[in-house]
Amino acid sequence: MRWLLPPLLAAALAGCTLFGGTPPHAGPTAPPGAGTAAQPGPGEAPSAPPPQRSFRLSPAASALVNQAHRHSGAGDYDQAAATLERALRIEPDNPLVWIELGRVRLAERDGAQADALGRKALTLAAGDPAAQASSWHLIADSLRARGRNQEAEDAERRAGSLATR
Repeated sequence: MRWLLPPLLAAALAGCTLFGGTPPHAGPTAPPGAGTAAQPGPGEAPSAPPPQRSFRLSPAASALVNQAHRHSGAGDYDQAAATLERALRIEPDNPLVWIELGRVRLAERDGAQADALGRKALTLAAGDPAAQASSWHLIADSLRARGRNQEAEDAERRAGSLATR
């Protein structure tokens, strides 16, 4: 079943990012932190925290991210996004690439898409406080861009609490 996940994820992303579409869920965005930590039910023991991790980019993905930075710096956000989507095909489970794509979407003034990408990165960043903090910073920036300042402050606090770990 696990081998089905990458093709399904790619198919889901095709409609969301390749053509500038919006995510399939049109409902309200979950508040910061929603769904990020499961609470034990009655009579259940708390689950152990995920093992510490530290995400890094592979040389191929790193080269593509650097290329995307050059495109973004020149204001060519479409090409930057296309380049990052190539990096996602190489490393679909790396939250750092999702964060980079979220930054491009934010630069395109697509705060909702940036928020969704930040939350995707957050789910992938389990066990890596630095990647989680970067995800929360992206989420905060996307919320702020949409005038949701109180939620943005909450997201920034979450990022700050991760940085002190």
